[in-house]
Amino acid sequence: MSVRSVAPPPRLLPIAAPLCLELCLGIAVGVIGTALAARTSDAAAAAFAVAHQVLAVLFILFRIVGAGVGVVVAQSLGGSRREAADDVARATLGASTWVGLATAALALAGAAPLMRLLNTPAEVLALAAPLLQMMAPALLLDAWNATLASVMRAHLRVRDTLAVILAMHATHLLLALAWMPSLGLAGFAAALAASRVLGLALHLGLWRWRLGLVPHPRDWWQLRPDALAAVLRIGLPGAAENIAWRLSFMVSVAVAGQLGAKALATQAYALQVTHVALLTALATGLSVEIVVGHLIGAGRLHEAHRLVRRALAWGLGLAVLVAGAAALGGRWLLGWFTQDAEILATGSVLLWWMVLLEPGRTFNLVVINALRAAGDARYPVVAGSASLVVVLAGGSWLLGHVLGLGLVGIWIAYTADEWLRGLLMWRRWARLGWVPHARAAHRRLRPRAVRPSAPVKT
Repeated sequence: MSVRSVAPPPRLLPIAAPLCLELCLGIAVGVIGTALAARTSDAAAAAFAVAHQVLAVLFILFRIVGAGVGVVVAQSLGGSRREAADDVARATLGASTWVGLATAALALAGAAPLMRLLNTPAEVLALAAPLLQMMAPALLLDAWNATLASVMRAHLRVRDTLAVILAMHATHLLLALAWMPSLGLAGFAAALAASRVLGLALHLGLWRWRLGLVPHPRDWWQLRPDALAAVLRIGLPGAAENIAWRLSFMVSVAVAGQLGAKALATQAYALQVTHVALLTALATGLSVEIVVGHLIGAGRLHEAHRLVRRALAWGLGLAVLVAGAAALGGRWLLGWFTQDAEILATGSVLLWWMVLLEPGRTFNLVVINALRAAGDARYPVVAGSASLVVVLAGGSWLLGHVLGLGLVGIWIAYTADEWLRGLLMWRRWARLGWVPHARAAHRRLRPRAVRPSAPVKT
């Protein structure tokens, strides 16, 4: 009797480490861009931050495709269904094209109205709206790059993806440093577009060389509902959860906008520093999603459960350590952006709230990604919506505006929301509410699998 060998599961650290560096590079671009804009004025830095907040809202639409394709491809590979994985990868290119075109058109046509919804001060609006319009064409390129990179990561080619991201962000930074002193914010937008063209070319090369995948011309525009069904089953709830969070967060940005340009600049600088603490949790969450997807596809649910518990323990420890270090060095870190005494004082207080905020956010980033990878994508939307609307959005308005706590009140709302949603997500995972969804996902991969031969009668 032959015993089928079981492949060892992908290891978390070799995936998380390159992802952490990749995210660090992306954040570095935002930090350096903010610092370069701040050399002009605090209003220019605030405009840069507001334009990127709106860009982040629009980028969430890519999650409809990006989040779903990563999970579905990982599950298919875990279930030894390479042809199904390749079919889904090709199908998502056309979806990415249409999503990218829609978001680019929205940024071009709706820049000023979107900024006004955020109560952007007039001196900031005059700079932010043109910047968003200049960055709009890069949204289509980002849609393609996000999909291509998600497929590469699902194939565990994280180092190759890291090399592309490194080349792309290095190009962006070098061109921004060269062009922003003379062109201002327009130089950043031009550098963004040029770097994304390079990223697209490199990603397509890796698809050909590493995966043996060469897209057909029709793949770039054709919509295939049959192949996209599983992607949308994961991606739509994931995007809905992200949209709900982002819209609620934008309410807090609007509250900060009512406090004036200086408060908006303080918020922008403090958020840039929090991105440093966010790195480890986000990298852990994304790597957990990839590995859990492979384990669910292979039907190894016990291993997935143990992995998430270990990853969460490590993530919480790192979140407290990194956030504490950032808070201790708060004034020095904020000094990279400004020397305004009022901004430095308020920003330092916000960074101490970050020490409480980041562990709660770690629960969300790690466990929500695990739930999504297990096929339990709807629960985070249903369970978290009330907290996002009442605690994040409503709390920001109540504490920041009505009770007059300003930015500190807004950050208290951030902290309360992250902890409430994080504990709800952990309760779902610990009580095994995701298991029926994981079993259903595994069953969907079995119909085309090779069936064992019938037993021989003796």
